Amino acid sequence: MTRGTELERVRHEGKRVRTASLDVRATASLHAFPRVGFVVPKYKHSGVERNRVKRRLREIVRLHMLQLLDPAVATTPLDLVVRVFPSAYARDYETLRTELLHALRRLT
Repeated sequence: MTRGTELERVRHEGKRVRTASLDVRATASLHAFPRVGFVVPKYKHSGVERNRVKRRLREIVRLHMLQLLDPAVATTPLDLVVRVFPSAYARDYETLRTELLHALRRLT
């Protein structure tokens, strides 16, 4: 998801789970497939660091979460919005993966 209106809909209507470095919100998708959007503010970090966090989150979703969000497995497809807290910039891939998968399990 990239449109601000779609992100706002999930932010206002969705269930929320917070972890140490992520705020994950989910709602039933209006489409027949799952969608994921990311909100990664700069928090006084460089664009390189911001893009690194986004790439890590995208890779986690691609490798580990899409199979869990698949309409064949899940009862209804979800729209997810992942908002990053400043502490996420210091987290490594494994920590982000653990937090994101834990949040998804709590939401489903």
